[in-house]
Amino acid sequence: MTSHKVIVFGPTGAVGSAAARTAEELGAKVILAMRNLEKTIPSLDAAKEKEGNFERVYADLTKPTTVRDAVDTTGAKYAFIYCAHGSSDHMKSTIEALKSAGVELVVFLSSYTVRGDLTAIQPSEVIPYRHAQVELNLREIFGANGFVAARPGSFAYNTLQYKAALEKGEVKLYMPDAKVDCIVPEDIGRVCGTVLAKGPQDEQRAIYLYGPELLTQADTVRILGKVLGKNPKIKIIDEQAAYKMLVEERRMPALIAKYMINQMGKNITEHFSVFGYSIRETELSHVQKYSGKEATTFVKWVEQNIQMFVS
Repeated sequence: MTSHKVIVFGPTGAVGSAAARTAEELGAKVILAMRNLEKTIPSLDAAKEKEGNFERVYADLTKPTTVRDAVDTTGAKYAFIYCAHGSSDHMKSTIEALKSAGVELVVFLSSYTVRGDLTAIQPSEVIPYRHAQVELNLREIFGANGFVAARPGSFAYNTLQYKAALEKGEVKLYMPDAKVDCIVPEDIGRVCGTVLAKGPQDEQRAIYLYGPELLTQADTVRILGKVLGKNPKIKIIDEQAAYKMLVEERRMPALIAKYMINQMGKNITEHFSVFGYSIRETELSHVQKYSGKEATTFVKWVEQNIQMFVS
């Protein structure tokens, strides 16, 4: 068992909470770095927090001075961070603050869309570009072995976008055969927490994480319908209608909507792909490989979180 201190930024999120709880279970002293020190942490009630090896401290990833102070005062050596979109320099100042305060290893919640030559990713590729810039800053400041990028696939809770449509009985889909993996946030956090507590388990510094099985978008709607006791009709829509739906109905930023629509149309016939990105079959078992526990299936996640789909 380890006794080093780790600091988790964003512990009130599903991934951050699971990372914090896992690291503590594996013997680490866990610093919960929060913008609001009074906020509830998922799956960690006050009694468990008090009994466990936790400590709360104020910090904001978009304010490097607070990050430096949090690490300085607690002596944390490993840190979990996510992509703070409010940062004006792709978190470079924040990463410098972590390094100068004594952090030795960073676990970064990145994205499976980041791949290949990171410097070649264009700003029009909104999601991979943002995460790649943070990874490049981590590489520059901490070195290639000074950080681990967890690159998860499509989150299970993205299917909450279908909630209103399921209630109406008709779900509109663009590219219904586009595949998703529906990884559960808690599984991602468990891997991150394991790395925080035990350190890197192999030479991989970019770990791709996916759910245990690939499903089409249409499959996820059918599973939701079955668990919820509904029989939704699936209406296939074209690119123009999809853009309008994402931007006007689901309030998605235009650039992200264009990016998502473009990706959904790629590699439809390829079995091992997630939203157009090719993946390796072995990566479907990475959650188990790096955390020691099997990844949660989409069906099980829906059954466990059915209340989120019910008004």
